Amino acid sequence: MKELLRGHAELVEVAGRLVPRRLPSGALHPRLDEAARMPAGVRLEFDTDARGFGWDVEITGPGDVDVVIDGTLVRRAPTVHVDGLPAGRKRVRVWLPQSSQVSLGALDVRGDVAPAPEGPRWIAYGSSITQCRLAAGPSETWPALVATALGWSLRCLGFAGECHLDPIVARYIRDTEADVISLCVGVNIHGAASFSARTLGPALEGFVRTIREGHPDTPILLTTPLHAPEREQQPNALGLTLADVRAEVAAAAPDLPVVDGTSILGPADAGLLDDGLHPGAEGYRLIADRLRPHLAALLPDPEGLHP
Repeated sequence: MKELLRGHAELVEVAGRLVPRRLPSGALHPRLDEAARMPAGVRLEFDTDARGFGWDVEITGPGDVDVVIDGTLVRRAPTVHVDGLPAGRKRVRVWLPQSSQVSLGALDVRGDVAPAPEGPRWIAYGSSITQCRLAAGPSETWPALVATALGWSLRCLGFAGECHLDPIVARYIRDTEADVISLCVGVNIHGAASFSARTLGPALEGFVRTIREGHPDTPILLTTPLHAPEREQQPNALGLTLADVRAEVAAAAPDLPVVDGTSILGPADAGLLDDGLHPGAEGYRLIADRLRPHLAALLPDPEGLHP
């Protein structure tokens, strides 16, 4: 099972079961550590001729596992048990829940199993809007939708409430193989007032410089915060509105392509926000549709297979 699991940083054994983590265990802030134990983007990928399979997955809290066969969602449930699959070889992708912690037991596949080929490796860093708690399911977060459409291998570093340019995250990205990297930065910084007008620019520049130590030529896309009606002109504890944060983020990395977040989800799309900040399922699908061309342009597909 271990060789079929993708999108995680490490597997920790606890009471004979495996717990996937999206950042290695270590000196993480407790809140970041908790988010890192939620397996957003982590999935099992394999080719098989099996007519059915099961996987012992225990979920802490609400959450579903999505089973996708040859690109079609066939099961969304807290348990993994699939029967009655057609004969012949199939590509299987099993997405773990994006906002609940899990522990993993045995995988039972009644047939031949081989690891699926892996596409270009993509690291997506961001906040809860990248972790996507309110997506319809783990295969329908916007990073999962983009990765599926482009044939990329996703490593999701969306941490709800915890996108604060932590140096340990920058070092992890620096040391992790990637063909393309995206950074969606600013909404948590505004909400928690973690940086001021004086410190935000240098902090983001330092974060990117650390990543560049390991990825001198890897394409990096920077996205500023999406529209949030109540925060646009509301000063935080350090006097920055979300519009101010958006401007500071855009100016901090002049060597990177920058996408204005309001072009991805803007004032006209406010009805897709569930709580004035977080999109619902339809909003995440729209984000995927609008961000996909920007990401695809970073890593052209020579065979034209993924528009």
